[in-house]
Amino acid sequence: MGYQVSCTCLWANESGDCTVLLEGGVLILRGGMLRRVALSEIAEVAVAGEELRFRVGEARVALGLGHDAAVRLATAMMKPPATLAKKLGISRQGRVLVIGALDDAEEDLKAALAEASDAGDEAVTLAVVCVESPEELHAAIKRVPTELPVWVVYPKGKGTGLGEELVRELLRGKGYIDTKVASVSKRLTALRFVRRGR
Repeated sequence: MGYQVSCTCLWANESGDCTVLLEGGVLILRGGMLRRVALSEIAEVAVAGEELRFRVGEARVALGLGHDAAVRLATAMMKPPATLAKKLGISRQGRVLVIGALDDAEEDLKAALAEASDAGDEAVTLAVVCVESPEELHAAIKRVPTELPVWVVYPKGKGTGLGEELVRELLRGKGYIDTKVASVSKRLTALRFVRRGR
């Protein structure tokens, strides 16, 4: 999300001047007070005058942000996080060509892919290629129409046989450029590619 602002903070009986940052579903305090809290652990979010107030466990927290900044941060904190399917651009409005299997992906992504790959007569708007090796990637990418953006989903980490550098090298060699990255699961990551000139 990338929201960041300076403030005074009262956290239970501790106080200090800090910078508060909201990023990726986590509220982070830096400076005079160091905290890192998942938004799922925060309750009772409310704006009172110049302060944003909430509870973390038994601790009451007040951030002196000024009224407008408090309202903006409260709104951002209460907004539901984007699903992985949404981050990948998979929705009911389009149809997805799926090549390979995403066995250990998040349930919301598997459900969205199943629905989008079975969208009847809707035009295909995106390809998702799930591969474990360079050979699988070569074979799969041949099946993707050249006009489609494509997410390549592959195992994370060294020693997997198909790392980020190799995926980029193989796709760039076929006329693609990478535009986004996303974590799919603890084991899988993904890069989005489009054809050059599109």
